[in-house]
Amino acid sequence: MSRASSCETVSQLSASRVIPEPSATLPPLRIGYERASASAALADTGALAVIGFGSAPVPADPRALRVGLEIIGEPVVEVWRACAAVRSGHHGRVRWSSDGHYGFFAIEIEEPVRDDGIVAAAEDAYRELIASIHASATPHVLRLWNYFDAINLGDGDDERYRRFCVGRARGMAAAWQDRYPAATAIGRRDGVRVLQVYALAARIAGMPVENPRQVNAWLYPRQYGPTPPTFARGMTTAADQLLISGTAAVVGSMSRHEDDVAAQLDETLTNIASLVATAGVGSAAGPGASTVLKAYVRERADAALVAEKLRRKLGDIGGLLILHGDVCRRELLVEIDGLHS
Repeated sequence: MSRASSCETVSQLSASRVIPEPSATLPPLRIGYERASASAALADTGALAVIGFGSAPVPADPRALRVGLEIIGEPVVEVWRACAAVRSGHHGRVRWSSDGHYGFFAIEIEEPVRDDGIVAAAEDAYRELIASIHASATPHVLRLWNYFDAINLGDGDDERYRRFCVGRARGMAAAWQDRYPAATAIGRRDGVRVLQVYALAARIAGMPVENPRQVNAWLYPRQYGPTPPTFARGMTTAADQLLISGTAAVVGSMSRHEDDVAAQLDETLTNIASLVATAGVGSAAGPGASTVLKAYVRERADAALVAEKLRRKLGDIGGLLILHGDVCRRELLVEIDGLHS
């Protein structure tokens, strides 16, 4: 679909707020993985966000972010393309960009140098990020991504992921109680104690979707931590797209197929198929040319198997990116997120 045919007319109200004409729908968000430098991708005035990975350089542009996860395979950047000219800037520590339909918001918070620094970083990041989004022309949070170092370090309730969940819940307490955005949380291995959180927001609210095969994350039993994870399994948008949260081999609330990456991948794909069916968006035939997925693998040696199996099962999707990162539970070897339409 061309930009002219898929995008609505946009009127500019001020230098910092781009307000589209009223409509009950959104143009589709276009996400792709491109073999280009971040600088080249950002030269397009319609680039809403450019995410680089690994050690690839990223310019000092509010629309750009580098995540320290190694790409396994050909180097690419993830590009979000908007339907109108994009404006961007900073609001305190939050960087933002918007075309009036969608907004990209990102914040990076250095963890305080103390044992529980991830709690404080998460609370601060979410409080500031949500305040900036709610004050914008795109006040509805659809999707969040969280990346931080050493996600599985620590035992029991002291594990860093569990402590992150405590801080995140505190930071978002004033915004949501039981209607959460879609989300991903993955561990980097770069030794940099900086929490990275970025968000996709829109001028029209989405609809959270839960997977009937899984317990709602915020209802997890106490064995998974003092504060359960606060996210929806997916989010449908006013553009009839499904934003898929980080999905792994969890059935009910329990991890399945320990030490078997192939079986975990099959279970993960079953979970995604169940979510897609429940959401009722996109093609009934399954993933197509507009679907893009990221697969995070804990062990680099598993990447080839995961990539081959995904390409064989999913066929000609719009994009597949394999990243080397740690899943929030130590026994889980692979996690997938993405956009289905």
